[in-house]
Amino acid sequence: MAKVNPVQLQKHLKSMDYPTSKQDIVDYAKQQGADDRAIAVLEELAEEEYETSTDVNKAVGELQ
Repeated sequence: MAKVNPVQLQKHLKSMDYPTSKQDIVDYAKQQGADDRAIAVLEELAEEEYETSTDVNKAVGELQ
């Protein structure tokens, strides 16, 4: 799986309201202009509720 820069990822998710679902994270990142690589990684996240942006970063880090 391609690596995603966590700083860039958070740039696309910075105004995201938490807690939120995986699908909402993917949709929001798309709306914010995240690239295909970042979207592909987000789509690999577990189907669960994410409480904070830190939770998203941790989950992405475990995938890579």
